[in-house]
Amino acid sequence: MTSKTLDPKLRGDALLEALESGEGRAASPSPNGWVVHAEVKAAILDLFREHDIVDMPGGFRDKAPLRVRTFDEASRVRLVPGGSAVRRGAHLGHGVVCMPPMYVNIGAFVGEGSMIDSHALVGTCAQIGAGVHLSAAAQIGGVLEPAGASPVIVEDGAFIGGGTGVYEGVRVGARAVLAAGVILTATTPVFDLMNERELRGTSDEPLVIPPDAVVVPGTRPAGGDFARERGLSLSCAVIVKYRDARTDAATALEDALR
Repeated sequence: MTSKTLDPKLRGDALLEALESGEGRAASPSPNGWVVHAEVKAAILDLFREHDIVDMPGGFRDKAPLRVRTFDEASRVRLVPGGSAVRRGAHLGHGVVCMPPMYVNIGAFVGEGSMIDSHALVGTCAQIGAGVHLSAAAQIGGVLEPAGASPVIVEDGAFIGGGTGVYEGVRVGARAVLAAGVILTATTPVFDLMNERELRGTSDEPLVIPPDAVVVPGTRPAGGDFARERGLSLSCAVIVKYRDARTDAATALEDALR
């Protein structure tokens, strides 16, 4: 789903409804790759600036338009009771399953058929594709400023393991698998054992995990005599294989939970 050009004059409920419908997105795929829509993020920032904090039902306090979202049968979203919240201005596609407690922040986009497991976070403006599994305690970082910065993107069919963290505009390719405990930031080195290469983000391009990559936590030796003498190491991520039939079977648990 691509984003229509957002009317820069949209404010308040009209802006939030455009985000919730998916017509406005912080970033969207195109034939030439992902495009960041700075005007969408700028409009969200304006919303925060233009509204006061008010009392809300249930003892909550937030910016005036940002009520917690509710869902009906037509949405086909399954929101299980137990302390979860989806903030206004977040899009959840048909068939999304939300297990408590979890949270989706403003500007986020979650594609059809994805699962957000308990204690998982989808941060501001994060883009989650269709059929993605965010396992328990997965943290997908958010970004609003600067307005042109790339949000975190997780493409269709990816499996994000328990306790993982994906931050700072990292892009996870379609059907990639992040094992439990993987932490990815803009500067995390990723060593691809299959292709004997090192992947890193730059100031201009985000770190990109290739499609179908299976990524596990790893370590690398710390530099310098002091570190070598004490056997110190630094964290990294390692691509140990690319997805195959065995991996597909191991990541199919969500089908039984629906």
